[in-house]
Amino acid sequence: MLIRSATTDDVTAVLPMVSKTCALHEYWDSAKYGFLSHPEQRYQKWLTRLVNDERSVFLVADNEGQLVAFLLATVEKEIPVYRLKEFAFIHDLWVEPEYRRQGIGRQIIMLSIECFQQMSVKQIRLDTAAINESARKLFTSCGFRLSTIEMLTEIADLT
Repeated sequence: MLIRSATTDDVTAVLPMVSKTCALHEYWDSAKYGFLSHPEQRYQKWLTRLVNDERSVFLVADNEGQLVAFLLATVEKEIPVYRLKEFAFIHDLWVEPEYRRQGIGRQIIMLSIECFQQMSVKQIRLDTAAINESARKLFTSCGFRLSTIEMLTEIADLT
């Protein structure tokens, strides 16, 4: 399995995995992850920009020409009240179900950490769905820790 930086040619192959990621998140919590129709199509331009962005990490796992996983992360500016000026944020990680539990997720995360170290980024953050215990275990094994707990309430529409 080759973990490598994505190319523009990879974007189309990643889009079905993006669709699966979005569908799973929406299934888990439709209030939090209420996507517009065809979110993968909305990702296409963004992914193409990430391929060429020196301050982003877009990695894929390539199994003899078939993409089976991806990770998307960007460098974000922190609000100007903190000592830390910027941080990396992992937006998405997907490993196709038949390739899970083979170490691909861990490899792709560790490579993203190396990429951000080379950029001199000092911190990486991410969100996981409350129900996604396996993701928390994976990220913990890669050195991440709980930092905050996001809470959500829905306000009834009275109109």
